[in-house]
Amino acid sequence: MRAFRVFLGWGLCTGLLTALSAADFSPRFDELKREATPRQLYTLLYDLPKGGDLHNHAGGANIPEWTLAVLNDPERNGGDRFFTRLRFSSAPDAIAPQARFRTVRRVTYEQFSPEVRRDYVEVNALSAVEQAAWCDAFRLDQADEGRVEFFQHIWPRQADLLRNPHVRFELLAENIKAFAAEGLRYLELQFGIDGLQQLDGSALTRDQGLELLRRRLAQPDVLATGLIVRFQEGVLRFSPKAEEALAETYAWVSAHRDLWVGLNMAGIEENGKGYPLRFLDTYRTLRRRFPTLPLSIHAGEMDGPDHHIRDTLLLGASRIGHGVNLLQDPATLLLLQQGRRVLVEVNLISNRLLDYTPDLSVHPFPELLRTGVPVCLNTDDRGMWDSSMTDEYFTAVTTFQLSWDEIVTLGRHSLTYSFAQPEVKAALLQDYERRVAAFVTRYEGGTVAEALARLSTVKPVTYGYARRTWGLTFP
Repeated sequence: MRAFRVFLGWGLCTGLLTALSAADFSPRFDELKREATPRQLYTLLYDLPKGGDLHNHAGGANIPEWTLAVLNDPERNGGDRFFTRLRFSSAPDAIAPQARFRTVRRVTYEQFSPEVRRDYVEVNALSAVEQAAWCDAFRLDQADEGRVEFFQHIWPRQADLLRNPHVRFELLAENIKAFAAEGLRYLELQFGIDGLQQLDGSALTRDQGLELLRRRLAQPDVLATGLIVRFQEGVLRFSPKAEEALAETYAWVSAHRDLWVGLNMAGIEENGKGYPLRFLDTYRTLRRRFPTLPLSIHAGEMDGPDHHIRDTLLLGASRIGHGVNLLQDPATLLLLQQGRRVLVEVNLISNRLLDYTPDLSVHPFPELLRTGVPVCLNTDDRGMWDSSMTDEYFTAVTTFQLSWDEIVTLGRHSLTYSFAQPEVKAALLQDYERRVAAFVTRYEGGTVAEALARLSTVKPVTYGYARRTWGLTFP
């Protein structure tokens, strides 16, 4: 109770300080937006303190070039070898699109027949042109790509790559370093350690995987970022044994609350077999056995109206992933507007590329933000979008003309509604207010031109989405 009172008191205090700084800086921020070139505005937003990312699928977060680098470096991948399919001489009939560039570990490759092996090339033997094509196969970079490419083709191409613990944890470290560089201080990933294997394909226990994970998180390059990492464990909602997986996962998270802080349920909603009320009895049974476990569950990532968001709230969720069709359920929208206890995790780039809102000008985000529904920006599967959190902010600012107060509110929401432990959350919020104040101090003095000139010391990093969408490339 004392920790809660301290957290609440600090929240009131810092909220007041931020409101004052927001009010003071708002006119200057509007001037900066108006006078800045797109390149300068992007740089300014890269430098912006951003709080956290609460909706992030670890398996879809890895920039393809990072993955390729790890696969080609035996010191980082534990001495494994990897093979990718380039040819189809062994399968002369129609080839499923996901088969091209399907990439496997050595232990899997060696189980293939000699005929099939001839269709695979070792990843470290790819030419420069083939390496570029390999990377493109793991991201949505063409106008005609969408849900089918994402859900049915890209994910299967990963095959068993992430069963290698070194690959999984090295890519986690890359994400941590990249997010910290663009101003995040908290990362809440959907991340598990199940299914890990030794080089010979034998299973690692979860305890063995946990030890390797802790060891990687304790390395100097990760510690130096200052970024706090917590995990959610996920359940594939439409699998035949999803109830069993939910019960097992719930117990695991409950027993490892230092790193795992919540549970998520994901999977394309159009499938139909993972509808929320399927799991109501299971959740109620689990709540009779375990102390409260925070839930962040995908809902409302649909084209048409349904009641998935309302039903997901009934499951006990305090955060909703996506909520794209929330405006089509007025009763639930009113509930969230008035209650203000449930956060909607907004993923603008994801919703655009998967055609849930191909025209972002009609995205529900500004209506939610400006009618009292708590929201924050998130990256979802940023590796497959080839994007960053700065891309999300740049999209929101340029599409909806966000005010300085709204930007600060998004960052604060990403920490306030996180599942981090109370003392961690309090420290993160304190740090956020300090960094916001420093940002204001950096850019409020002098003329607008002088303030923009200070951006010369900021070194943004961009990926393919910024280049393809706005013609922006850094460095």
